[in-house]
Amino acid sequence: MKLTFTHPKKIYYLIFLGLIASTRILSQEVKVTFRLLNTKDAAIPFASFTIIDRTDTMRTVSAVADSIGIAKVSLIQDKQYIVRVSSVNYLPVEKGIRVTGSQHSFTFIAESNAKVLKGVTVVSNKPLMRQEDDKTIVDPENLAAVSTNAYEIIEKTPGLFLDQDGNVYISSNTPATIYINGREMKMSAPDIATMLKSLPPTAISKIEILRTPSAKYDASGSGGVVNIVLKKGVKLGLTGSVNAGFQQGRYGNQYAGLTLNNNSDKRNSYLNLNVGRRMSYESIRTDRLFATDSMLSQDAYSRYPGNSYYAGYGLGYQLDSSWEVNYDMRTSLNYFNNTTNNHSVIRKISTSGIVTDNITGINNNGHSVTTNHGFSTKYKMDTLGSEWTNDLSYTYAVNKNKQVFETRYYQPAPSSSAGNGDVESNRNVFVFQSDLKKKYANKITAEVGIKSSLLKYKNSTAYFRQSNGTIVKDDFRTNTYRYSENINAAYLQGTKTIDAIVIKAGVRLENTNMSGRQIIPSDTSFKIHRTDLFPYVYISRKVMAIAGYDIRAYLVYRRTISRPAYEYLNPFPRYIDQYLFESGNPTLRPQFTNNYEANVSVEERPILAIGYNHTKDIFTQVMYQSDSINTLAYRTYDNLGSNRELYFRAMAAIPPGGKYFFVIVAQYNRNFYEGLYENKPLSFKKGSWTVYSYHTLKLGKLSQLTVNGFIRMKGQQQFYELSTFGALNTSINRQFFKQKLTVTLSMNDIFYTNKNDFTLNQGSVKASGTRKNDSQRFGLNIRYNFGIRKKEEGNDMFNVGE
Repeated sequence: MKLTFTHPKKIYYLIFLGLIASTRILSQEVKVTFRLLNTKDAAIPFASFTIIDRTDTMRTVSAVADSIGIAKVSLIQDKQYIVRVSSVNYLPVEKGIRVTGSQHSFTFIAESNAKVLKGVTVVSNKPLMRQEDDKTIVDPENLAAVSTNAYEIIEKTPGLFLDQDGNVYISSNTPATIYINGREMKMSAPDIATMLKSLPPTAISKIEILRTPSAKYDASGSGGVVNIVLKKGVKLGLTGSVNAGFQQGRYGNQYAGLTLNNNSDKRNSYLNLNVGRRMSYESIRTDRLFATDSMLSQDAYSRYPGNSYYAGYGLGYQLDSSWEVNYDMRTSLNYFNNTTNNHSVIRKISTSGIVTDNITGINNNGHSVTTNHGFSTKYKMDTLGSEWTNDLSYTYAVNKNKQVFETRYYQPAPSSSAGNGDVESNRNVFVFQSDLKKKYANKITAEVGIKSSLLKYKNSTAYFRQSNGTIVKDDFRTNTYRYSENINAAYLQGTKTIDAIVIKAGVRLENTNMSGRQIIPSDTSFKIHRTDLFPYVYISRKVMAIAGYDIRAYLVYRRTISRPAYEYLNPFPRYIDQYLFESGNPTLRPQFTNNYEANVSVEERPILAIGYNHTKDIFTQVMYQSDSINTLAYRTYDNLGSNRELYFRAMAAIPPGGKYFFVIVAQYNRNFYEGLYENKPLSFKKGSWTVYSYHTLKLGKLSQLTVNGFIRMKGQQQFYELSTFGALNTSINRQFFKQKLTVTLSMNDIFYTNKNDFTLNQGSVKASGTRKNDSQRFGLNIRYNFGIRKKEEGNDMFNVGE
């Protein structure tokens, strides 16, 4: 057993203790009265008021007006607030106020929604991206209109980049951790990508991007966190939508879905159903120099047909004014029947003569099931926003695959070999988390929480091959592997607002227990036990106000850990083709990253950021040449040394709400690797630019044109150097039938530029190639919104817009 205990620097403790022990600043609170009237000066009863502190957006106060339209709350004198008012049959109102000794009564005028009896029209000035404390929030509504699933929304989100394997990147070259509804998906990148492809695009409420998550989140998010928040029942009565569409490239995708929301006074529920068919391809051509005068050329073409089915259901109860309980369930079922044909040729470089010529065909036929059940409770402790939340979830995932393969040799002599195998893996994940947040009137927020997760993983493969007309067991590929992981964590953090400065500091303690055991063909066990501390500091300050816009500066520091996943540790060799196999490394150590970032935002919209990551014991995928057979190489993972990464990010935008809106994000990453590879010094430097852009143009009241895209110049994926690539997408939508029906035409990757060349130069391994897929597609999406309102509202059936 190995136990390490890492202490943060003493100055961190001084900052944190100083935060908690700060002298309370007593601000005078006054009773403030709000009143909502219509344009005829008549009171509007039972309106909802939300009051937000402009200098501390975490602090909000909610109130409901009485029968004569009056609401009363206690606010701090000489403070600026944002007041948002909403009421049925009226357009929402948002105003900025300042409470003074002489002004503590405010009256708002709400305009009647003239179309309420024929359909609801939502007037929204929500930006595509906005900053809320230490996270960026993306509104995916427009992106959903041109996407067939949730995976495509992530692809189109400015600031996020997906590689061909399904990994999501934010600021660094370390993949981000994916959460759904605040729960980490302890699944591999391909499994998460498969699940997101079965999730309907209209099911996403918002996407939260946390580049440097606070101590509340798992310390494993060194690449940041992407939290996908799904919609729940948020409207009175029964509402919903049906949608269907297709995308056509070389192959086609089709899908259809149904969403229902039902919300009464104390009960809310939702149901999401989606079915889809997909078909795509991937082409990879590689040339690998394995000897001075020998070149291996491979041309692999893969087709990925499949059917997916998704169901999501949630039920919530408001037990009283304080207690709320929720249950949600998500299940996805995916069938696949993938085929790959790989043509391999070995040539002498000097003579161009063919030494070996063969074609390998592989078919993978199977299915995967993923289901998640979650139960949560929330207790509202006071009107300041103090709350106690508990969350218990269980995830089960199983993947069954039957593989058949055959290799036909044409040179040096005609022959063939074949085989088949069954692969089954299943995963059980239990997670419990409890968080307590207490807010005080003197601008102090204290947070404390615990979390425990348990992962059980089992993988079994049984392979057979044909030899001289007989079927024999293939010991090279037959394997049984067990893996378990238990992580226990506790955190403490506090937030203090001093004038215009917000300070948040915290620390997270994590105890890690990992064990793996290969049962067949031999026992290769390993165990890891360690305990670590992870500090976090966040400082925000209002710098100035220009033309009525607040400009705030942010400083963030966080220490994180990246643990090797089970597939990185399993030592059993996994066959790729006759020239390549891969295996895990049970001696792999976790990597630690210190992240520092400074950024500037205008009205909660990030515009500038600069950051620095320093990662030690960095592990990455590497390729080694076999010692016994020079045509054979194997992929594995290794700790190569350290990496220093400097990044810069800038955003420019026109504020939303007008006829034209755009946002453009540019990011530069510079990486410095230093370490050992094949027992030789390794020094590697690489810089790359990534630019994202999003534009919308209103073509009248019922139509809108959207253009979005990205370009990545000389990018990097681990040690692979990539050529410049990107994609330009566009769409146009039109609303019909009183804005209840929306028809969208789209075109993805218009110029077919989302493909790249790659080179790999690692010690004795030198390779290059091209990778492309079915990214250029034309699409059509149709969505119809409907609803059945409560009878006392006096509306007709099917009388709800968006």
